[in-house]
Amino acid sequence: MYNEEGRFLRPSFHEIGERWRALNPAQYNGRRSVLIKVKNYFQRLNLSQRFMLAGLVTLLGGTLGIGVWVERQIVAGVIHRAGPTTALFVESFVAPNLQELGAAEEILPEHAQALGKLLQDTPLGQQIVAFKVWNTRGRLLYANDPTTIGKTYPMTEGLLRARLGEVVSEISALDDEENLGLGVNYDRLLETYSPVWLSGTNQVIAVAEFYHTTDELDAEIGILKRRSWLVVGLTIFLIYLLLAIFVRNASNTITHQQRELNLKVTQLTDLLSQNQELHKRVSKASASVALLNEGYLKRIGAELHDGPAQDLGLSILKLDTVVDRFEINPGTPVDSKIIGELTAVESAMQNALKEMRGIATGLILPQLNDLDLTDTVAHVVHKHEQQTGTLVALEIDPESEQTTLPIRITVYRLIQEALHNAYLHAGGAGQRVCVKSEGNYLLMSITDTGPGFDVIKTMENTSRLGLSGMRERVESVGGRFEIDSRPGKGTTIQVRLPL
Repeated sequence: MYNEEGRFLRPSFHEIGERWRALNPAQYNGRRSVLIKVKNYFQRLNLSQRFMLAGLVTLLGGTLGIGVWVERQIVAGVIHRAGPTTALFVESFVAPNLQELGAAEEILPEHAQALGKLLQDTPLGQQIVAFKVWNTRGRLLYANDPTTIGKTYPMTEGLLRARLGEVVSEISALDDEENLGLGVNYDRLLETYSPVWLSGTNQVIAVAEFYHTTDELDAEIGILKRRSWLVVGLTIFLIYLLLAIFVRNASNTITHQQRELNLKVTQLTDLLSQNQELHKRVSKASASVALLNEGYLKRIGAELHDGPAQDLGLSILKLDTVVDRFEINPGTPVDSKIIGELTAVESAMQNALKEMRGIATGLILPQLNDLDLTDTVAHVVHKHEQQTGTLVALEIDPESEQTTLPIRITVYRLIQEALHNAYLHAGGAGQRVCVKSEGNYLLMSITDTGPGFDVIKTMENTSRLGLSGMRERVESVGGRFEIDSRPGKGTTIQVRLPL
């Protein structure tokens, strides 16, 4: 792909994949299906099996990498080990026959003849299949092949390094121009370049080049390779075995802990479900208790109104009749003291009747089924204002209308008791009722600016049933009840009820 300027643009991997998929849809789908199967199989394995599989692949890759590196180091070491031996041979036997090269350009004939005998008479020389002598400019001064003597060839890297005083050994594929004759008989040879020093100086006057067969070298390298692969393989296998045992034990421990954890989670889930069920039952029972309590109060109020109240009313009527008779017939001989006592009894019975009717009326709630929250709060506040002649500041959130009957009963009784206490102990000063919603809760506060009291001491007094009753009523429907009061700072009752 080329741009407008004619430059080649390298496609992305995504583009390459899209092109390959377009050209080879069958192969692409087949390989993708294989990859999906491998992925699904891998995901079905447990932790230890995944590790053992991944660890095996990783260690095999590492083994191959380490083995190849060690093999190369062995080959390089064995090859370079031949260099010092050759250098010693050159220094001891070859260099004395080439000293004239320090001043001349050619090897003396007698020295060339001595070099030929040297390769035949020494053990190392018998292992050499070819021998060459180069001057420092790449001209061949001596060789087994006389046709190459006197020619100048391109200087190889080994020859350049040897000219600088370094012994160089390497495996040669015999593809250089000067090795065409050797390439006919051999596939490859061990090639060694060794510098020839001018006696007593650091001057390199020539480079000796030797070619050895690689049979013994290959045999030695093969033995070292097998040993190295065996050591590397055993070491990696032991490491893999130890890791597999460790991971297997760790996986078994994790699996056991997971089972225990799952069992505990299941047990906790069951307990949570049971607790939720019990909470629902308790809430339902509390609501039923509130309704039942109001039913009992209503029944008691009706009994008081229809029973003792009626008897007291009838008795008062009879006393009225008797008193009126004496008042109509003042000449009737009756002690005036008796008339006074009868009048006092009538007054006391009228007061008792009034109080009994008030108690009966207070026990009987209005029909809250037909009232919403706003009407319930307004009704109890208005009734308190009528009975006490005081004023109550009222604030109601219109969003708080959706409440159940037990909640409305609790709200009614709580406001009734709190305002009664505010009137009784604070004279009705600064009475205020605030009702609003917040999320799934109904918030209510009843305050006054009266003298206040010590909350701790008051709550410790078991004879004060009003505050304790309010707290128990609120908590029975799952709410929260708090009192904030200090001497001289007024009183605030805060309630939080669940909707």
